[in-house]
Amino acid sequence: MQFFQKIFFILIIFTFSPYSNAKAVPESFADLAEELMPSVVNISTTQTVRTTSNQFPFQFPPGSPFEEMFKDFQRPTERKASSLGSGFIIKENGMVITNNHVIAGADDILVKVNSKEYKAKVIGADPYMDIAVLKMETKDKFKIVEFGNSDKARVGDWVVAIGNPFGLGGTVTSGIISARNRDIGMTRYDDFIQTDASINQGNSGGPLFNLKGEVVGINTAIIAPGQSGSIGIGFAIPSNAASKVIDQLVNFGETRRGWLGVRIQEVTKEIAEAVKLKKPEGALVASVGEKSPADKAGVKAGDIILKFDGKKIDTMRTLPKVVANTEVGKNVEIEIWRNKKSITKKLKLGRLESSEEFKEKKSKQEKTKEFEIEKLKITVRDLNKEDISSRNLKITKGVVITEISSKSPLKGQLSINDIIIEVKRIPITKSTDLKNVIDKIIKQGDKNLLLSIIDNNNRRRYIGIKLK
Repeated sequence: MQFFQKIFFILIIFTFSPYSNAKAVPESFADLAEELMPSVVNISTTQTVRTTSNQFPFQFPPGSPFEEMFKDFQRPTERKASSLGSGFIIKENGMVITNNHVIAGADDILVKVNSKEYKAKVIGADPYMDIAVLKMETKDKFKIVEFGNSDKARVGDWVVAIGNPFGLGGTVTSGIISARNRDIGMTRYDDFIQTDASINQGNSGGPLFNLKGEVVGINTAIIAPGQSGSIGIGFAIPSNAASKVIDQLVNFGETRRGWLGVRIQEVTKEIAEAVKLKKPEGALVASVGEKSPADKAGVKAGDIILKFDGKKIDTMRTLPKVVANTEVGKNVEIEIWRNKKSITKKLKLGRLESSEEFKEKKSKQEKTKEFEIEKLKITVRDLNKEDISSRNLKITKGVVITEISSKSPLKGQLSINDIIIEVKRIPITKSTDLKNVIDKIIKQGDKNLLLSIIDNNNRRRYIGIKLK
């Protein structure tokens, strides 16, 4: 009798345990994978990379009259570059979701469903959230997947990733949601789901599923220091944020984000104490755009935005996401901290894409073409008149570093905005020069490079590096 009483007591404890409602570990993902695989696609793209090569075995120094005289003898060359990615079908007519970086700049896009390939065109793309919508050019009907509610996804939930890693084709991996609301500095709207489900190169644009078979994320980025494979830290765009952008791209072919018209910065502990705010929170207004919605409402530099349209602004990073997801033209109320007290302002939200600030930035990006130097794992652009004037430079030719990969041999030795002017005493006048010179040196079997640069303090320095 005493034995059965103990068993009964144990059963009672288990029944009311906080873990009693936890979901069981799946015995297998086979049924789920079989159901979802037909809706996940492989994406391959090609683009034409145009460069020029010098027919002469020598280089003219920058500014030399011979440089201009012989420029017509430079031979234009073209090569085809390809990339691979993943995607998933959301409409029976062949509408596919993927990452913008998978298809950016592509001349041709092929979508492979099972063993059949279809040409596809871009319906709309958003580089800011890294999302693109494609439409396969066919009358065939396809099996679709549905979006789930990513806000209900919890840390510790099981998830399944399906994609095209390293071009291998449909591959299934599983894991859990490791974290939520990750900001990795990739975009101004970072709010990633972190997962330990294996994500590798080629998985970009593929779906992250919950156990109901719903898409809760779009696999977008990985952290893999010193290697190209997964180390269990992958990031996916939450489905709730993505679906709003996708709807806009499908309906309008472009995004329509809310716009406030302020430049903001973090509220530090010291700033909070100085303005008598109880704790560091909100977004500090550093400046207000002229004739912007914020300007018209009377928002001033130095104000701290605590609430926007009823939503609390915990940190600076929260504000751009909340504003972007608010309907353009909506009348909203904001709560700000000014002169040691809280006040409210009312305004009509503008559209980011219609603002002069956005148009100027886009125009500048289009004029300033960036060029990836694959061998050095850096991105550069040509030196321009604005650089020369603003930095008071004495040089007129060179390439400006705009991005340095964590895997670059220059990491830690050079900085963004440094200017490369020579490689092994060969003058570098433009981005294509740098690529051609690097390619030629490596082809000759030489892995030691001597770079001459102008650093951010306008000092000329020499950097020696060894390629792996």
